[in-house]
Order: sequence, then structure tokens, then C-alpha cells
Amino acid sequence: MKVIGLMSGTSADGVDAAVVDIAGRGHQLTLKLIAFRTYPYHADFRARLLKAMTEGGLREICHLNAALGDWFARAALRVRRLAALPTRDVVLIGSHGQTFQHAPVPRHERGIGKIRSTLQLGSPTVIAERTGIETVADFRTRDMAIGGQGAPLTPYLHHLLFQDSRRTRAVVNIGGISNLTFLPARGSLRAVRAFDTGPGNMIIDGVIRHLTNGRVTFDRGGRLGAKGRVHEGLLKRMQRHPYLRRRPPKSTGREEFGEEFLQDLIRAGRGPSVTPADLMATVTAYTAQTIADGQKFLSERVDEVLICGGGAKNVTLMRMLQKAWGSVPVQPVEALGWNGRALEAVAFAVFAYQALHGVPCNLPAVTGAKRAVVLGVTAPGAGRARTNSR
Repeated sequence: MKVIGLMSGTSADGVDAAVVDIAGRGHQLTLKLIAFRTYPYHADFRARLLKAMTEGGLREICHLNAALGDWFARAALRVRRLAALPTRDVVLIGSHGQTFQHAPVPRHERGIGKIRSTLQLGSPTVIAERTGIETVADFRTRDMAIGGQGAPLTPYLHHLLFQDSRRTRAVVNIGGISNLTFLPARGSLRAVRAFDTGPGNMIIDGVIRHLTNGRVTFDRGGRLGAKGRVHEGLLKRMQRHPYLRRRPPKSTGREEFGEEFLQDLIRAGRGPSVTPADLMATVTAYTAQTIADGQKFLSERVDEVLICGGGAKNVTLMRMLQKAWGSVPVQPVEALGWNGRALEAVAFAVFAYQALHGVPCNLPAVTGAKRAVVLGVTAPGAGRARTNSR
């Protein structure tokens, strides 16, 4: 089955779109990436998204839900054409949407009890109508409804692709937020452990936008960070964040490492003793250290660390990660033949495929859910019965 996976991460820089050929049943799947492309949001639209995440009113969020549905639908159609496939050959879309709020720590609601919540925008019905393809979305909420964090979900894919009979591996995805997946050698799905370690590219990107008044949105190749010196006092200040001490299951996002954290960091980093390059080196070191410190929550030493996501392109960050992990080899997943930028989009194609076949693919040991459940809500394709889409 040819499935399109769509994903927009915490950085909100565009839609990652992948066409994946999936075969198999249960947890025994074979996957082949046919095409992948990132379709960036226009700069003004991205600015609206980021602003709406902290200041957006109901009317703006309502509008953006539909507008993002169009963005995701366009990305799906474009990546289908990139794969040179007719519409009839793609029978399913899995869309993560764009996370606007993620509140995995339960809050008490009078008369109801403890409530966990998350909100991803990008209307699946708009995607289904624009593309004509059955669309599965809203993957996180079912896990949260059963007591889970709703994240991270991609460790399921990490197990499918990178489980090894001889080597214990850690897979680190560095998007806006970083997460670490622990894959013990010869381990089953039940043995997988994973959690969000803290910020990935989010703080690095935020600092470079501040330093350039928005003209530059990321530190390409880690060039600015490579020119600076790590300010140990500022680094220690950031390391006191309470999230870093919290034990898994845990997940995080802009709510803890967003604009408020960034502005506090920038105020603390002002002064002649901290140059722009020093500030960038320090936040890059912070990202590397929070990832490597995740080792304290693992049950055994890993033999190999695999890196995926946009952060793998930051040479300075990769160098710092290797230093932090010591003698353990750190390398991008491209060394194993996979496009690291594509993996999250591939994951949501897989989740849609599993939803269609009624296969649970959340991992209770990772998210804290009471049991494994089928993820996602389905919007039928335009003019196409579900029974015909198989």
C-alpha cells in the first residue's frame, strides 16, 4: 500500500511529506521510502503560526486549522507528483498536523477528574476533500485519553527500523524538541523506552532569530556556534530547568521551552562577556548536554547512537554530542540508508496504515498509557467509500 505521511514539527517551519510503500501485518512491516520533500511555510504564515501558539484568539486558531488543512493537502499532492504516482495509487494519508498546545501533565477539572490535553491543527477533512484520499489524523489524543502522555510516538518506528540483534542502540530525533529512544539488543516492543529529553533546535533557532532580527531562522551547519565559547555560568543556569530532572514517561514542547524560556535566556546572556557567538555555542552545548544526560534514565549502556531530524545537519551540535557520549559512536541514520529528515513523516504514514488495519502502535511503557490502543481518527476520501480504499 502506498501511503503519504505528513508532519509539521515544533519548529513550525513547513510540512514534511513522504510517500511510503508499506507491506505486512501486525508489527512485521516492510517499509520503502519512495519520495520525500519539505514544503516550507511562507515566512509571514509561519510568523502567524508562532504568534498564535502563544497569543492566538479563537477566531485566528479556527482559521488556521482550516488553512493548515490546505497547506497539508497541497504538500500531499505535490509529493505524490514527485513520486510520479497517479491519485488512485495512493490510498491513505496519515497527518500529524501542527501542534499548537501539548499539556501532558494532567490538570484537575471539577466534576470530571484529571485531564490531559493536546491540540494539533490541520483539518483532516480538508485534506481528505482536497486530495480525495482517506486521511487519518489526531493520533495523540487516544493515547492521552487512556492516561498516556501522547508523546513520543515515533519510537514505534525506531523499533521497526533500527532494532538490532547484537547492538543496544539509542535513536535521537532532534527536531524542535529532542527525544531519545532506547532499543536494547534483541529487545521486543515492550522493551523500548523513550522520552523527550528537552529542546532540540527550538532554542538554537530562537536565539539566531533574535540575533538577526528574524533575518536568519537557523544556524546553518552550526557555523555561528562553532565560533563561540560556551559560557559555563549561563549553561548551568539553563540546566536547572525542572523538566530535566523529571523521570519518564515525560514529554514537552513550547509550553516549557518556548518564548518565555527564550526571553529569560536572552536577558541572562546580555553583557560584554557573552558575544553572539558565545550565546549560540552555549545554547548548542545545552541541547547536546540535555540529550546526552538522558543516559541517566536508561537501564544499560548503549553501543551506538543514531541521530535523525534536522539537528543532524548541525555539525557543531553533532561534535558536541559525540564528546558528551564519549567513546560511544554517534552517527546519522543516513549511515543505515535512511533519510533522517523523513522519519517523522514516515512514522505518520505507518500509524495511518496501522489504524486502517486495527493495529495498536502506541507504546504504554513509553507514554505511560494504561494499554496499547489504535491511534487516529479517519476522514473518508472525497467520493470514495472506505471499503474501496483498501
